[in-house]
Amino acid sequence: MNTFFSFLTPLAGVIILVSSCTVNSTENKTDPARKVPVVELSVQDTTIFKEYIADIQAVKNVELRSRLSGFLNKIYVDEGAVVQAGQVLFKLNDEEYKADYAKAEAALNIAISEAKKVELEKMRTAKLVDKNIISHTEKELMGVQYKAVLSKVEEAKAVLSQARTKLSQTAIRAPFNGRINRILLKAGSLLDEGSLITTISDLNAVNVYFDISEAEYLNLANDSSFSSNNFRRKVKLILANGQEYRHTGEARIVESEFQPNTGSISLRAEFPNTEGLLKHGASGKIGVPVSTGETRFVHQKSVVEIQDKAYVYVVNEDETVTMTPFLSGARVGHYYVVEGGLDKGQRIVYEGVQGLRDGMKIRETKK
Repeated sequence: MNTFFSFLTPLAGVIILVSSCTVNSTENKTDPARKVPVVELSVQDTTIFKEYIADIQAVKNVELRSRLSGFLNKIYVDEGAVVQAGQVLFKLNDEEYKADYAKAEAALNIAISEAKKVELEKMRTAKLVDKNIISHTEKELMGVQYKAVLSKVEEAKAVLSQARTKLSQTAIRAPFNGRINRILLKAGSLLDEGSLITTISDLNAVNVYFDISEAEYLNLANDSSFSSNNFRRKVKLILANGQEYRHTGEARIVESEFQPNTGSISLRAEFPNTEGLLKHGASGKIGVPVSTGETRFVHQKSVVEIQDKAYVYVVNEDETVTMTPFLSGARVGHYYVVEGGLDKGQRIVYEGVQGLRDGMKIRETKK
């Protein structure tokens, strides 16, 4: 008898376990609703910007090159220095050019003396002709000689002017107010004519260039206020680190033809740069406003994408869900712009859309 009860004891445990599982399974089937967060379709009064790759350039950015051959004698400024228009920045060895100037000056003095001598001879010949001592031919000959020596004077003046210009070019000056960039040569370097020394930039303002497609250009042209001659559009600048530049700019069309290889046309936006934050050659993005007013949004967590189509789960009054397609527009941060298919006030499943299906009952939770 003890053996009989010892056999029933584990069997009873199995029966109890199976019974417990059956009860739990029944409980799950009677409570199929899934808990998911639900939100109303987000509607905001906002402006949507379309972004374009931008190229930032100083309003003035000039290469400083040597116009002469010679040794770089002195460097008067440091890299990054702010300079004024006309300030001497570099000095070439000028001994050779001083000698050329002195030689040209002496040649001019000789030419002037020769011209004076011929002039006096011309006057003397004229008197002799008047007294019929010599013929008119002699007078004409002296006139030709005088014109020749005057031409030599003018030639000597030109040579002197050229020598003066070259001597002045041994001092390399700032063409405008700006900031010096990296200096590529050191004092004592031998320069050829045209050697690049550095660049200078005026960064009080910058020009930001960006390209739009022909279709986008035509969309602008469809605006009743559009005119290619006075087109202006306020834009914003997004810096390389993703931050928005504090000043707004004004964009305008600067080209009259489309690029044949890209089918695009360039626009230029002007931005103030009084703080000096923007640098020549920097990159960023231009944000162009494309729509303004009441805009509907759905968070990307709410969206299911199937074959390039976007869907959300709309919550019905009976707490069931319906998979509903909508027309998605631009992405703004983590949100899709709703261009059609969803109405203001509709409730949609915020997240946890995986595993949902049409007609499934849910239990709403707060987001």
